[in-house]
Amino acid sequence: MTEKRVILKTPRLIFVMWDEGDATLVQQLHSTMATTQYLSGNMPWSLQKAEERLRGWFEEQARDGTTKYKLLAEDGRFVGRAGISKFKNEQFELGYSLREEAWGKGLATEAASALADWFFERELASGFISFTHPENTASQRVLRKIGMRERAPILVDGVLDTAFELTAEMRPAKS
Repeated sequence: MTEKRVILKTPRLIFVMWDEGDATLVQQLHSTMATTQYLSGNMPWSLQKAEERLRGWFEEQARDGTTKYKLLAEDGRFVGRAGISKFKNEQFELGYSLREEAWGKGLATEAASALADWFFERELASGFISFTHPENTASQRVLRKIGMRERAPILVDGVLDTAFELTAEMRPAKS
């Protein structure tokens, strides 16, 4: 992997832009009920849906300078996706999804916290939102850990999701 492709690094994670042929990775990430139970559609993704999302991420990156990135472990293994992109072309939205074998290791919190720092350092906007299925308490804990505050719920694909926001003023002080 060339350094030029690296968007962001944390102690255990590397964020890189996708490659054109990565639709199979995206489809594999969202190939089980466990990994899609809280996503729109609530069912495993087809290769066609993965290809559509991948095209969308390329378009977002070109237009907005940010998207959902490919997430690699420090050894180069694909572990998921994470990033900040515009939700319905309006507000920036933090989102992430990890492979099942990466769950419960603090990687979502590490990714979300690093993305928040990166977002505010780049001054992309004064803040961003995130939302989760109301039953996705693990993701809600991650968002609270990085300093996000709950706000009015948001309707996403017919589900009233728990919504959060974070502004630069709300960010916990770094020690």
